Parts: sequence; structure tokens; C-alpha cells
Amino acid sequence: MNGDATVVGGGLAGLVAATRLAEAGADVTLYERRPEVGGRVRTETVDGFTLDRGFQVLFSGYPAVERELGADGLDDLDLRTFAPGATICRPGSRSTLGDPLRDPRAALPSLLNDEVSLSDKLRTLALRYDLANRDADEFFAGPDAPIREYLRDWGFAEDYVENFVEPFYGGITLDRTLSTSKHVFEYTFRAMGRGSIGFPAAGMAALPAALADRAREAGVTIETGEDVESVRIAGGGRIPFRSGSADADGATVELADGATREADAVVVATSAPEARRLTGVESVPTEGVPNVTGWYALPAGESFETGERILLNAASEPPSAVVPMSEVAPEYAPDGRALLAATFLGEDALDRPDEDLRDDVRDALNAWFPERDFSGLETLNVHRIRFAQFAQPPGVHADLPDPDDPEGPVALAGDYTEWSSIQGALESGRKAAAAAAEYL
Repeated sequence: MNGDATVVGGGLAGLVAATRLAEAGADVTLYERRPEVGGRVRTETVDGFTLDRGFQVLFSGYPAVERELGADGLDDLDLRTFAPGATICRPGSRSTLGDPLRDPRAALPSLLNDEVSLSDKLRTLALRYDLANRDADEFFAGPDAPIREYLRDWGFAEDYVENFVEPFYGGITLDRTLSTSKHVFEYTFRAMGRGSIGFPAAGMAALPAALADRAREAGVTIETGEDVESVRIAGGGRIPFRSGSADADGATVELADGATREADAVVVATSAPEARRLTGVESVPTEGVPNVTGWYALPAGESFETGERILLNAASEPPSAVVPMSEVAPEYAPDGRALLAATFLGEDALDRPDEDLRDDVRDALNAWFPERDFSGLETLNVHRIRFAQFAQPPGVHADLPDPDDPEGPVALAGDYTEWSSIQGALESGRKAAAAAAEYL
């Protein structure tokens, strides 16, 4: 393959697209408006603590993860993983619901857990078996329904849905009402049975950093701090105005400072709203789902042990979940300190003061662990993200744009061409590279 390609956006999708094009022989330049690559997958350090930009996890069972990193690449991330299952919490009680197939030590406490009936535990195993034996092509195709309706059709009791699925999948889909597409539930539930859930010891930013290293090794030139103003195709104006020519000869990328770059093909791998602006593809979803993540530290010398499981709030009050970050990954906190993350769902959390969110976490922990005192809980940071995912109601995936929907030699890369996840972003980068390669 010969030719010049430009990738706009240095998130996961853009990095994969750039790498694949370069490995195929193209001369590739990637522009990222931020000082570093990663898009929504970012990590910061505050007072020696490692804080990801919002609570994010990596499913090792996602096929695209190993495909884009390789088995050795995944090992290099030094993944710190949660114990399978979770702890269901309510005032005065905590109960373990584990995966006896992957964590035999949790078999007895899970069996004795009276928050979930034996019949629902058996249904969970049956559902896991059913999804594990489906072909990959069956996911995100066919009839759709909300997660709640899907589980009802499987025969799960309402208390199982309320006590476990609502808080657990509220964290995955950012929608505790379970009105998200059942396709998301099926795919992620299958992935959990095929691998582990965790995060790199150095923070989630290690994932895009590894992808960027691979891109540079393939010959990609990565330019950070460069914002793209427009993409123009030969014979026409900016793409939103359309040229009427699906086989336009080349494209011009105009940077915010007025500089331009000519390319035989362009991959637009920006956020969903920016991708719609640059390409004019109206099927790019721009309705976002918010998420608020609070990061908290216990006073020096105070430990916090949960069996390396996420704490799910069985009540409707916030927070939806509390995550023992430094118990799972000691590298996330200085020696002798404990780091917790708490997730808050819904629009209301975006505007609540930091102090109120901290009080919610402190009150919940005091209720769940009455033998402890959490009055010294310290706020390290609060991440308020208005567009954490695009909305995924039933049927949405059938209407998402294809990578080759833009006019001319321009392709789309972003989870909004697949589904909102790391898997979707990585897979979209691969498909966008194939679409752009048609012009090289």
C-alpha cells in the first residue's frame, strides 16, 4: 500500500486505525488536540495517588484487546484484577456474590447469599453457558429489548435484578434503570465469563500509551497539541457541505492555526459531537450519558479490605458503587494509604457539590461497615463527565454510522460506529483503517 493518510484524533480508535494503516505501508500522521493521546482514557496523579479519568476498567475477555496488543502486550500492562463477582451492601449487612466457576473460594458464601435465590443463581449459570456458546456474529444483531425486559424474559426475580444487576450494570452502562440495549448486557456478560476485569498497575492511560508505542514503531507520526478545524475533499468544500462525489481525489486537513495537510485518505477519530461536525454524518450519536466519579482516601494507616470486590449499593441512594482501588492495585496509592472510587449516576450528580458527594460515600460506608469510622474520608478529586458514553437504548446499534459513511476518501473511527466500550473503540479503528485503505 502506498499513499498518505491522516488520522484526526488520538483516542483508542484513532491509534489503532493509524497503526494498521502504517503497518500496511501508508505514510501516516495523527493529530491529537490534547497534549497527550488517549481520548477519554486518561490518568492523573494527585498527591501520589493514581486517578483515572472516571472509573474505567479493562475486560481482558474483549477480543480486540488481545488482537491489538497481542498476548505479550496485555501482559505488559500488568493488569490488576478484581475478584469475580461483587459484594452486595445495604445498611448493616454485606454479602458476597461470586463466580464459583472462576473463584472456588467464593462458592460457599455465594451459595449462602440470601440476597439472591438459588433458582436465580442457576439461571445465571445457564445464561452464561448460553452466551458462551453463541457465535460472535450473533451479538448486536437481531431483535433488541431493554436489559430489564430481557432478564424478566429469562425468568430472573425482581429482587435479583434490583440487588445485583441494577448497581453492577449501572456501572457498566451508566444506567441503573436498565433501559439500555440487551446487546450490551449480553456481550459484556459473555466477556466476564471469558476473562477478568481490572486496570493496569500504572493506570488506564497505560492502554493508549501501549497503542501509541505500537503506532510509532509502525512509523506513525503523532502530533499532539494540534487541533483540526476542518476536513475538505478534493472538488468540494468542507465535508458537511458535501461534494457529491463519492470517489473524490484526496482530502485536505486544515489545522486550527491555518496550516494544511494533503492526504489521500483521512480517518476522523474524534469525539462523537466533533466527528459529526467534521464529517456531517448525521447518524453519529450526540446524546451522551453522564458519569461522576469521586476519588477518596482514608487517613494514613487505615486499611480497607473487601476481598478485592466492588461494593454494590443495593439501595437506591447514591453512590451506586464503591470500588477498593488500592486493595486491587496497591500501586494506585502511596504506602500506608487506601484509595477508593465511588460512582454516581444521573444528571443530578453533575451539579452536586464535592462535599455532598463525599458525605454520601461516608454515610454509605458507615452504614455498610458499622464497626468502622469513616469520618476522616478525604476527597482527592471529582470527575464530572457529561459525555461518558453515547446513549444506547434498544435498537440504537442498527442505526449507527458505518466507517465509510462520510463523503469521499474519509472514514469514521470511534466506538459510536460499534458500541460504547473499549472493545467498540478498538474494533472501530480496525474497520476504519480498512475503509480508508480503499483510497490508498
